[in-house]
Amino acid sequence: MKAWQVDELGEPRDVLRLDDIEDPVAGPGQVLVRVLAAPANFPDVLLCRGQYQVKPPLPFTPGVELCGSVVAVGAGVTGFAIGDRVVGTTTLPGGAFAELAVLDAENVFPAPDSLDDAEAAALCIGYQTSWFALHRRTQLRAGETLLVHAAAGGVGSTAVQLGKAAGAAVIGVVGGPDKADYCRELGADLVIDRHTEDFVPIVKEFTGGRGADVIYDPVGGDAYAKSTKCIAFEGRILVIGFAGGTIPQPALNHALIKNYSIIGLHWGLYKQYNQQAIRDCHTELTRLAAAGQLKPLISERLSLADVPDGLGRLGDGSTVGRVVFHP
Repeated sequence: MKAWQVDELGEPRDVLRLDDIEDPVAGPGQVLVRVLAAPANFPDVLLCRGQYQVKPPLPFTPGVELCGSVVAVGAGVTGFAIGDRVVGTTTLPGGAFAELAVLDAENVFPAPDSLDDAEAAALCIGYQTSWFALHRRTQLRAGETLLVHAAAGGVGSTAVQLGKAAGAAVIGVVGGPDKADYCRELGADLVIDRHTEDFVPIVKEFTGGRGADVIYDPVGGDAYAKSTKCIAFEGRILVIGFAGGTIPQPALNHALIKNYSIIGLHWGLYKQYNQQAIRDCHTELTRLAAAGQLKPLISERLSLADVPDGLGRLGDGSTVGRVVFHP
């Protein structure tokens, strides 16, 4: 089969090579799928650079999630049959940017009928991250104000939709007019372009001086520092990641004085500690999709040949919305 391989670490455009490699085989407890769609995720960029917390041996194929059609099941696997359309997270070093991929059965779920292949492929990591952040690590309530940083990005866009589904007023902070338009399409009540506006006074004005009840931060750095200036009394700042490249050093005395919480989320740990919670989350996301309350907005549908450029642009921060590759 054809697969994009990383033989040395570096920028995606420089290190990805399209190779012919042997077809993978489903081992015990695994499912082999023909890849129908695979979205670009920021962890794929970090994997190429060698900066992700998971460091597969070289060579490896990136691509952390997919929608696929089952072609074989390993020993001990129940609940899946040949031809089933499924979504899930891959088992590295064999990722989704290939014609075939192997997944551990515990990480495979039925693809929602209400979503096409590209939309379904983007349902796992981003939406599960935001669902766990907004409904398990904290409890976003109807009528609260949710501020989402990088609101046109892979995880930020999911937080916007899930925030609206929960009945919150959603403020999206983005970088650039194209991303602002995309964020409005997602349903945000207020969109702020950080390239031209300081979000702190705008958030205070929008909330009548109270500040945002929940702030969803996958960026870190200056985004986090400014968030502490517009967080509400008893508000919650969700630390999702550090796409901005700088890990904040929070002043805990400030959290004490303003009575706000700093809450971390590492979604991947649920795969280790609470697999049932992930299954329950997928069931809820499927219900929301069927009800029309969430729908991944795919901005680019590209071919397998476009993986290096798509990942490169994602790493540069120049993509808008979700980019999905079709083998």
